[in-house]
Amino acid sequence: MTKGDRPPARTAPEAVERLRAALGGAGIVLPSLRVDPVTGAHGDPYAVVDLGRCNLGVASRLAAALEVCGGGDG
Repeated sequence: MTKGDRPPARTAPEAVERLRAALGGAGIVLPSLRVDPVTGAHGDPYAVVDLGRCNLGVASRLAAALEVCGGGDG
């Protein structure tokens, strides 16, 4: 099984850690990435992953990484 074949995350914290690892592999750090504490208090599947805020450099790197994967419209 390759990384792309992995089943979806089963918990919000697992989703956050997998996203953090994938972003880190692309050289992108979202310092505010976390499980939203309000929705997370209700447990899965209601928890929301909060991507947080980032500066223009991080936003540009994120857009470039998505474009490489075919996720951009540019």
